[in-house]
Amino acid sequence: MNLKKYFVRALHRLQKGPGYTYKELLVWYCDNTNTHGPKRIIKEGPKKKLIWFFLTLLFASLVFWQWGILINTYLSYNVTSSLSIGFKTMKFPAVTVCNANPFKYSEVKHLLKELDRLIEAALERILQPAPGNSSENASPLLDLRLWHQIPLVLIDEHDKDNPVILDIFESNQTAGGDQTAAGNQTTAGNQTAAGNQTSAGDQTAVGNETAAGNQTAAGDQTAVGNQTSVGNQTTAPPAPANTTLEEKKYKLAVKLCSHQGSDNCTYRNFTSAAQAVTEWYILQSTSILSKVPLQERIRMGYQAEDMILACLYGAEPCNYKNFTQIYHPDHGNCYIFNWGMDEEALNSSNPGAEFGLKLILDISQQDYIPYLSSAAGARLMLHQQKSFPFLKDQGIYAMAGTETSIGVLVDELERMGYPYSDCTNNGSDVPVKNLYSQYNTSYSIQACLRSCFQNHMTEICGCGHYMFPLPEGVNYCNNEDNPGWAYCYSSLRSSITHRQICIDSCKETCNDTQYKMTISMADWPSEASEDWIFHILSYERDMSTNVTLDRNGIIKLNIYFQEYNYRTISESAATTIVWLLSSLGGQFGFWMGGSVLCLIEFGEIIIDSLWITVINVISWCKGLKQKRAQARYPDAPPTVSELVEAHTNLGFQHEDAGALPRDEVLPPEPGTPPPNYDSLRVQPLDVLGPDSDAETE
Repeated sequence: MNLKKYFVRALHRLQKGPGYTYKELLVWYCDNTNTHGPKRIIKEGPKKKLIWFFLTLLFASLVFWQWGILINTYLSYNVTSSLSIGFKTMKFPAVTVCNANPFKYSEVKHLLKELDRLIEAALERILQPAPGNSSENASPLLDLRLWHQIPLVLIDEHDKDNPVILDIFESNQTAGGDQTAAGNQTTAGNQTAAGNQTSAGDQTAVGNETAAGNQTAAGDQTAVGNQTSVGNQTTAPPAPANTTLEEKKYKLAVKLCSHQGSDNCTYRNFTSAAQAVTEWYILQSTSILSKVPLQERIRMGYQAEDMILACLYGAEPCNYKNFTQIYHPDHGNCYIFNWGMDEEALNSSNPGAEFGLKLILDISQQDYIPYLSSAAGARLMLHQQKSFPFLKDQGIYAMAGTETSIGVLVDELERMGYPYSDCTNNGSDVPVKNLYSQYNTSYSIQACLRSCFQNHMTEICGCGHYMFPLPEGVNYCNNEDNPGWAYCYSSLRSSITHRQICIDSCKETCNDTQYKMTISMADWPSEASEDWIFHILSYERDMSTNVTLDRNGIIKLNIYFQEYNYRTISESAATTIVWLLSSLGGQFGFWMGGSVLCLIEFGEIIIDSLWITVINVISWCKGLKQKRAQARYPDAPPTVSELVEAHTNLGFQHEDAGALPRDEVLPPEPGTPPPNYDSLRVQPLDVLGPDSDAETE
């Protein structure tokens, strides 16, 4: 009911029109506001009015300028980092140990037999390029189908504008000058020459990708024709005595084509034959091993009972059964201690080596794959429970024949979420599907980046890379089913655009634990004790009195908390709403002497001004409507008698004045004269005469 009365009153006000003008409203505000300055404008003389008007306008501008800066600072959502040090019983980290070599050579030799023969023949040609060498006689016995899928080539750069591509296993090639570049590839046209090709041997390693010709590719790719490289390059076949080192420019490269026989090729260029051979072997072995079932790959790797010889956690003995096995594409079988998947995570009772984890590992270095793993040792990583170990990024090596002690310090990171930072708690708000969720592990940015890359590769290349988990319904890439997979993979890996898409899509975790390690090493066992130690370990593992272990395969690890102090690096908001309000009020009070009530007064005058504007607009619209109605009906409206006559006499028709002759004038229409309203007024008694009294009586 009160609401109805309010609207009725508002309607009457709209019909009545504004009760005061803008000028009257402004004068009233200046005379009644608590803000300093406006009162002086209306009460001082003309000169002072001008001065006070200028000062008030200036300081009001300063207030709004400062307010804009403060609000912008608040909306930037800056954070401050604080460091605190605490002391508590901490969970021992999860420890992942792997062999640097993913498979036993004795188990995979039958799969890599042809590949090993190819690389041995190629190395023989590279290292012994003289005519009549034994490799030329052996090359017809090789199955070159595997070679032609991803070949190794030599790039002759004596002529920088027209580099010559030489295939190692092509018999008749020379550095002809008829080479041209097509697309991404510099093809060797009309290559004819002797089998004594020139090759690069001891060149230094560079991992850049090169496309032959004068082409510059994205990322780290550079054009071979524009490269100059001087170093320990192996010389060509016998050259003149005056041939300088600058003239001998040969590089070994991996040729990657979109499909076999295609002209759309790039060359992954190296200045080290050693690194080129390793990269080529990894690509070829990846294609071969991707077709092997997972269980078979696990069987071909190092088993826990053979690798973990001894285990001790604090004062409690442990063995390989206390480790969780996972298959890692880079390192084969890996074993995780204290992962926390099936059991509660272990706590460390005290700092120091005697309260940590002690391991003795056997890496069986004599069974390494010669061309796949050039480093020998154990790869290990400390990480949080239920997180996947990315050893290629965060792992460290432990060298064979040493005792490696690792002291651990803990840093806990606590980031603020949105809008202060673009972090995530569990990855649920990340648009990339986490392919590592099949391991039931927690979200990490490494898992997101690799999942993003694998998703892009499956979309663009039609298959997945062997080193990453697969989405559903997709197979791993191999040379038979996907001939151009290596070219597609190399292009995608060097693409800055795809890399940036993944970086923008993935987010850091809001809470993270980092383990800082202090590493020290010593020879183990010593010369004085190695005899009895190797006898005992050999007997415990192989039940043999003969020594089956040696210094090249044994590693001892000590992992412990260096101290119980842990550091917490936490973020807090640099600006809060309390800071914003106090800063706004301080600036307003300093420049204008105002308060919150002054702002309410200012809001009141704005509302009144809007109300006056609305009333004026409605009045103007009503006047405009009346003018349009008068323009449409210029004659006077019908009289009352005409309306009565038209209502009672159905045959009555009103004649327009324009229909009569000009000289004729209608007689006045009969009608009832208006009443004499004065006769209805009450007369005073002294005005009435005696006749009136008589009549009244």
